[in-house]
Amino acid sequence: MHYYFTERMTNIENVMTQVVFEPLPKRITYLDSILFIGSCFSENIAKRMSERKFQSLTNPHGILFDTFSIESCLKDIISLKSYSEEDLFQYNEIYHSWNHHSSFSHIDKNIAVQNINETIKVSEQYLKKTNHIVITLGSAFSYYHIASKKFVANCHKVAQKEFEKKLATIAEISNSLESIYTMIKALNSNAQIIITISPVRHLREGVINNNRSKARLIEAVHQFQDNHSDVYYFPSYELVIDCLRDYRFYDIDFAHPNIQATNIVFDYFTRYCIDNSEKEHLEKFYQLHLATKHRSRFPQTNAHKAFLKKYLTLCIGYKTQFSHLDFDEEIHFFQEELCS
Repeated sequence: MHYYFTERMTNIENVMTQVVFEPLPKRITYLDSILFIGSCFSENIAKRMSERKFQSLTNPHGILFDTFSIESCLKDIISLKSYSEEDLFQYNEIYHSWNHHSSFSHIDKNIAVQNINETIKVSEQYLKKTNHIVITLGSAFSYYHIASKKFVANCHKVAQKEFEKKLATIAEISNSLESIYTMIKALNSNAQIIITISPVRHLREGVINNNRSKARLIEAVHQFQDNHSDVYYFPSYELVIDCLRDYRFYDIDFAHPNIQATNIVFDYFTRYCIDNSEKEHLEKFYQLHLATKHRSRFPQTNAHKAFLKKYLTLCIGYKTQFSHLDFDEEIHFFQEELCS
């Protein structure tokens, strides 16, 4: 019996190719903190961890796809780089950073700089103490901005003619991963690195080029792992591409894994990467999360108020039992709902 999917999950596994791999040597507990960095798929897994009250920080520069952008992000964090207005450019009235996702862009350049620098400071302190760093690589393609003579993390919808698209070699990816490893270990020698490859198919590159890209990432990552006994590979890519090889597991664009596929990958992540002693808490914390999203059509009924009181009592109990976790937001939510 599997923790999240019971009969339906078991039925799926009966008709899918099995991936055999080793569990994480030092599994994740609720005492740990986790940094997720990389592609949108990394954010999907991070979101599910957060919903179950794990302490995590996700993508300090926003969504990143290639190793060079992740390397640049970590350099900024570890060196406590201070961005200024000169590091931004304006396009379509919005100020952007070439090193950041558009989630950091803003119409006010001062606010954009402030958000970037505050995030770097918080991330540097977090990186010093984090126990696990999950890196998800999305593509071996990167974009070189001709005018500024630099690789960029995001093109921000600037005209394609201003960039050169480059497919990194296996050696270049491996060297970048080595640089990432060295930087992380210099700041936090105890951090366990978990590396995975996003199963999202980058069809804008074309099917052939997408496969070339993923193949280079796979080979580079395994060369990298072979050189470091403390690097763990989690097979997100293989679970979706080889096990769930059916379009019913894809979104409407036929490129992104859908919710069911992502949940199945997350189920494997919990089985192989989370400590068994913590698994009894996962579902009850997730039910607490779902309760905060519940919106009653008739909020003034006694039944709804009983629902709110039940979860408020649970939150207060959890706060006492799990003093290292933060339940203040949920407590505030249920108190406010009861008073409204």
